[in-house]
Amino acid sequence: MPHIWVEYSANLEADIDIPSLLKTTQDALIDDGTIFPFAGARTRGVPIANYLIVDGHPDNAFVHVLLRIAKGRSEEAKKAAGNRVFEAVKDFLSTVSASRPLGISVQMEEADETLNYKTSNYREYLARRGISETVAC
Repeated sequence: MPHIWVEYSANLEADIDIPSLLKTTQDALIDDGTIFPFAGARTRGVPIANYLIVDGHPDNAFVHVLLRIAKGRSEEAKKAAGNRVFEAVKDFLSTVSASRPLGISVQMEEADETLNYKTSNYREYLARRGISETVAC
């Protein structure tokens, strides 16, 4: 962990470099790797084709970031991470926000400790590639 979902209204795809938005979001959460491990990050872009925003005007758009993290971080660390992500996403989207109706939200959830099953060999492959598992690329 962390796992990151960046949901966005599909009407933004022509206006946003989605891979750059995902990297910006992940980098902001991981920061220096001391609280959230880089090797645990899974970030997804999820276009939403069917949505209704406010009055239904076709220019209305949204980006919603869901951060799912494992338990064990202090409230201060979680708040700082959430703020970093929110500010980074707002900054990334500032041009779009200046030109159309746009809602931006960030939500953090803690995963259930007992019902959270996972395995990966990412750390092994990061080591083979010569990439530190604690620092974002």
